[in-house]
Amino acid sequence: MSTEENKNTEEEIFEVDPTVYEGRPEDTEGRSDVEIKTYDLLDELGIKYERVDHSPAYTIAACEAIDKLFKTSMCKNLFLCNSQKTSFYLLMMPGDKKFKTKDLSKQINTARLSFANEDFMKEFLGLTPGAVTVLGLRNDREKRVRLIIDKDLLEDEFIGCHPCVNTSSLKIKTRDITDKFLKAVGHDYTVVDLPRD
Repeated sequence: MSTEENKNTEEEIFEVDPTVYEGRPEDTEGRSDVEIKTYDLLDELGIKYERVDHSPAYTIAACEAIDKLFKTSMCKNLFLCNSQKTSFYLLMMPGDKKFKTKDLSKQINTARLSFANEDFMKEFLGLTPGAVTVLGLRNDREKRVRLIIDKDLLEDEFIGCHPCVNTSSLKIKTRDITDKFLKAVGHDYTVVDLPRD
C-alpha cells in the first residue's frame, strides 16, 4: 500500500467521540498505564483539562477534527535531533506553520536538525510515534530533551496535546503547562519565532 493510500485509509477509519469530557475517564479499563499516570500527575498538580477520546490520530485531518471539538488551534509536536544524535529537542509549534530546519537551527544555534527515530523517543520520553506530547517530558528524568516553543503558541490561552497516547487528546491552559507542569518535571523551555511562509 502506498503512503497516500495508507493516509486515506487512516482518514476514513478515524472516529472521534463528539463528547468533550471534564478530566480523567471514569472507566479506565483498556487504557494504558502511561495514560493513567499522565492523568494522575495532572490531577496531583491541580491542572484542569478537558478530554476527547478517539481512534488513533495520525493525520492532519484527524487533528483538525479534534481541535474543532476543543475550539483550539492545532499544535504540532516534533521530536528532533542533531545529525550526531547527541542533542534532542521537542518542538511545539502552531499547526499552520511549516517546519523548516534552517529557521529553527539558526535561532537555537545548533547544527541542522532532523526527526529523531522512535528508539530515542521511547527511551527519553516513553512515547511512540503519533503520541508525541509535551506531557512526555515527565519521563525525561535525565533532561536529555530540550523543549522549544514557538512564541505564537504561548499567546494562545489553551494547548491541545495527547496524554502520552494518541487515542485521547487534552485541552489544557497554556499557563498550566508552562507554570505548573514544566516546573514540576524540572524542565525549562526556549522560545523561538518561526516564520509562517
